[in-house]
Amino acid sequence: MQTKHTEKEARTPIQWAEKACEALMVKFEPEYLPPDRFHYHQGVFLSGMEKCWRETKNNKYYDYIKRWVDSQVLTDGSIKKYNPDELDDIQPGVLLFNLLEQTGDERYKEALYTLVPLLKSWRTNPSGGFWHKGHYPNQMWLDGLYMAGPIAVQFGKIFGESEYFDMMTYQAILMEKHTKDSNTGLLYHGWDETKSAAWADPATGLAPEFWGRAIGWYPVALLEMFEYLPENHKDKAQLTNILQNLLIALTHYQDTATGLWYQVVDKGDMEDNWLESSCTALYVHAIAKAVRLGYLDAKYLDYAWKGYQGVIDTLKFDENGHVIIGQICIGTGIGDYAHYIARPTSENDLHGAGAFILMCVEMSLVKYQ
Repeated sequence: MQTKHTEKEARTPIQWAEKACEALMVKFEPEYLPPDRFHYHQGVFLSGMEKCWRETKNNKYYDYIKRWVDSQVLTDGSIKKYNPDELDDIQPGVLLFNLLEQTGDERYKEALYTLVPLLKSWRTNPSGGFWHKGHYPNQMWLDGLYMAGPIAVQFGKIFGESEYFDMMTYQAILMEKHTKDSNTGLLYHGWDETKSAAWADPATGLAPEFWGRAIGWYPVALLEMFEYLPENHKDKAQLTNILQNLLIALTHYQDTATGLWYQVVDKGDMEDNWLESSCTALYVHAIAKAVRLGYLDAKYLDYAWKGYQGVIDTLKFDENGHVIIGQICIGTGIGDYAHYIARPTSENDLHGAGAFILMCVEMSLVKYQ
């Protein structure tokens, strides 16, 4: 009988992606994926599943995605339940492009035109940066680039609306300009230009810490945007430089013993800090994809493989042999060090599983070192 240890060693990255998809498919019928609205928790998980479908050609993944989308997008293209002033509820619209391409069903296009043009009148801080949510005035969060950037740039490419290119490259540059720390090269979780948020530094408006998963969304978003942004776009070179600098900075904070990264990235020497799997998965995905697409030297794959193996080493299995992905920080707003450290962890939650699948699919596309 094969032990769990040898089973871990035997599986390829794409097989791990499939194991994660299947663990969640057993747990949830697609119509009941939480939360009960159009939201990025489902969006990131199903985005990973869509990439897995592309590599495996297994239509059970496509069918699962379509069932969830069809439970949310009504026959006239309207969306059953979402918050039109939260970037988090824009993100799952990325799933509509493939369904439109595969089926030709115009309601998916209608739904995209329901969502993406909201960005044209999105509320902004004085510098033009998108509010993360309507009830967080003037707050830019790193997460927001993942929520709005890829869908808007792909929309611009598919439908010939190039204004979205400039819109989202501006957001990416503004965000990095104001959240980057010159000493570490890392990005703070958020920035409030008006300095009125409870967490905002009174002098800079910055969040207090470098939170793992927030930093991860930013390069993942840039790389998604790059797939649709014209190569000769005026901001491409600057954004490429931003991407490279951030990913290289992150390699300096990888835990050498485990290959994982910490919940608060730069404070691995603090006794109560802990190693977090979803940020690790996002960093691994971004480093490996940047190498594959020619934005980073191949030597950086060593960090990706070490991180990948680090996450694999944490995996467990339930009594039915389904994989359990743990050490996932639950959804988290901006706060101080104690706030991040006290956050509960979960197993197989949607954004943690989504990050894991994104990592595994990407690692299946790069050559073993």
